[in-house]
Amino acid sequence: MRLFHFSDDAAISTFIPRPVLVPSQRAPGMEWLNGALVWAIEERVDFMYLFPRDCPRILISATERTNEADRTRWLGAYRAVAYIERDRLREIATTALHRYHLPNDSFENLQDAGMWVSRIAVKPLRCDMLSDLPAALATRGVDLRVVDSLLPLKGLWQTTLHASGIRLRNARGWA
Repeated sequence: MRLFHFSDDAAISTFIPRPVLVPSQRAPGMEWLNGALVWAIEERVDFMYLFPRDCPRILISATERTNEADRTRWLGAYRAVAYIERDRLREIATTALHRYHLPNDSFENLQDAGMWVSRIAVKPLRCDMLSDLPAALATRGVDLRVVDSLLPLKGLWQTTLHASGIRLRNARGWA
């Protein structure tokens, strides 16, 4: 399995554990996830981070419990769908990201949407630049859908799909 970290910084020689900028409510015993960590994502779901860091987005994909009606209505023939606000499209089209390949040995699997964390510093194995993010999404079978607002999509969490909201605090009108 391959683990990655995406960044707009091309010169990271060592990832130093750091606390999250905006702590989240965590289940009892899991509060340590707001502490100093290095975060990584599995290759199978790396599409979730093919966006500028602060870009709000909603990503959906099927799971083993997804029913055919939700799959057909929301995904069609795609593996996954990513929704962004219209005013972020230019930023996505012009941003280059750096994909850092990370060694697996110090990472712990969170059993949550392909997320892994390391409690110690990590030296990347190598770094690739991705300059066409919409094309990178397309090659992974992800449909990029542009909407005026993400707010009408709040109901996606009530479907049988897996829904992830990333940086939604930056979405217009999201509370």
